[in-house]
Amino acid sequence: MATHPRPQTLAIIGFGNFGQFLAKTFVRQGHRVLGQSRSDYSTVAKELGAEYFNTADEVLDQNPDVVILCTSIMSLKTVMTKFPLQRLENRVVVDVCSVKEYPRDLMMEMLPPSADILCTHPMFGPESGKHSWKNLPFVYDIVRVYNEERQKIVEDFILIWELEQCSMVPMTSKEHDSFAASTQFITHTTGRMLAGLSLTSTPIDTKGYESLLGVIDTTIKDSFDLYYGLYRYNYNSKSQIQRLEDSLRDLRMKLEEEERKEQDQ
Repeated sequence: MATHPRPQTLAIIGFGNFGQFLAKTFVRQGHRVLGQSRSDYSTVAKELGAEYFNTADEVLDQNPDVVILCTSIMSLKTVMTKFPLQRLENRVVVDVCSVKEYPRDLMMEMLPPSADILCTHPMFGPESGKHSWKNLPFVYDIVRVYNEERQKIVEDFILIWELEQCSMVPMTSKEHDSFAASTQFITHTTGRMLAGLSLTSTPIDTKGYESLLGVIDTTIKDSFDLYYGLYRYNYNSKSQIQRLEDSLRDLRMKLEEEERKEQDQ
């Protein structure tokens, strides 16, 4: 069991499925975990070894080292608007959204100027990280840290993921979203397009076809809201949709051109 050498008090704002998934590992490493959400997860929190609070003010009264905004990209602004943001002065604030530029810009705009900001994307979840986080990518962008004491808090938080042997990827939020539009968004788009064709397994499946079915299965497990968030809040996604449409059109034109050549012979 990986035990953190310097346990922290970690507040998870948004204690749903993903928040609980993170809490399990945080608790195992010896951290004090505080959960808060719209729904009552007090029973679940107790089972995980975490503490649950009904309001954000109650959580902040516990003086957490790190406040983790663990909400969907769709609801992030709403959650932040209702949150007592003035109480985040001189605190480390982290997000775990699958898009990075939007939450970075939102936190820089809405958080007190003295709040430190760490943007992260654990590129795995309750299914892919069920048994281990080893070699799974953890992307992080240290946006701003104001003093050595809080720099140490940020480093200790990042150490959580290093102890789990994640593949650590320091990267700017802009770089992340540029790459994610080509990988994450295109994968989800392809999977949903193929799902619309109602493809099923056949007696003569090739390995390539089995891979396509795997893409469908992986992507449709995620909610449409998550997919829409990748489209709406990644500034690069609309251009990727256009490129995908252009590529399909060009491919069809090539096929039709070859067909015409054959007919003219």
